[in-house]
Amino acid sequence: MKRCALPIRLLAVLLLAGAAHGANAQSRAPIVIKFSHVVAPDTPKGRAAERFRQLAEEMTGGRVRVEVYPNSQLYKDREELEALQLGAVQMLAPSLAKFAPLGVREFEAFDLPYIFPSKAALYRVTEGRIGRELLRRLEPKGITGLAYWDNGFKIMSANKPLLAPADFRGLRMRIQASRVLDAQMRTLGAQPLALAFSDTAPALRDGVVQGTENTPSNMYTQGMHAYQRHLTVSNHGYLGYAVIVNKKFWDGLPRGLRRTLERAMQEATAYEKAIAQRTNDEALEKIRQAGSTTIHRLSPQQQAQWRRAMQPVYTQMDARIGRDVVRAIRREAGTD
Repeated sequence: MKRCALPIRLLAVLLLAGAAHGANAQSRAPIVIKFSHVVAPDTPKGRAAERFRQLAEEMTGGRVRVEVYPNSQLYKDREELEALQLGAVQMLAPSLAKFAPLGVREFEAFDLPYIFPSKAALYRVTEGRIGRELLRRLEPKGITGLAYWDNGFKIMSANKPLLAPADFRGLRMRIQASRVLDAQMRTLGAQPLALAFSDTAPALRDGVVQGTENTPSNMYTQGMHAYQRHLTVSNHGYLGYAVIVNKKFWDGLPRGLRRTLERAMQEATAYEKAIAQRTNDEALEKIRQAGSTTIHRLSPQQQAQWRRAMQPVYTQMDARIGRDVVRAIRREAGTD
């Protein structure tokens, strides 16, 4: 009997050591952040999401693994916010118009036509007190806002030249789900139709809609230009995103790790802003080279016509967005 005691003790030690090793291995398993978005990987948002993945994994020494899902692989526009709130994904970068259905209508101010005369004016808003306050309004919805990302200023496209406000009359135009954009198109005499981003190119191809608005990079990477014979560089509206994370998940991270991820996000945001304009300029040139689309540029007089035609949208949307919010943004942007 005594001869068996040592092997049994040794076995017990080995089993305990194995269990400890398994527990340690489990404790070292990386924290997974699923980052879902609806655009192509080679857009400014897509490239910045990949940049954040690289930075987060490097800066945390592998303690965090970021899984990026582009092109609506997991969720479409209208599904992704609910998925974030439920914890099915941890991180998104939706366009700012998406927050209105949550009850945070102030973000729709970013959709107002010609509200930002330049990127510098935009950054005074997003990087200042107003931008921070808007992100804080997401917290009661279970969402933490981390950063604002750019895409850029939007252009218009259709199968006819769009040079004057009257050219929009009767056209079916795809828009994001935004009351402001709906009002903008109706003010121009068009018929707006809200469609998911991933459904837009097929809708243009099949004639469900006759035109749309978006940034050059989004149009080019989705192949929308192949179904649009004319494009107008109007720069009438802005398309931006907020990088957001599930608040419960974020608050549950160790403080030091959270700070490291915040630094990774700051670097990814600086990278995103640096490439956004260049990416759109390159996309516009690729559309020109494709030869299927005529590119029009508005003269100062035509631009002034567009501004006057869209001005009633402000009056219509003041009560919905909040007059004080709109005035504060316009004052900061220098368009008041």
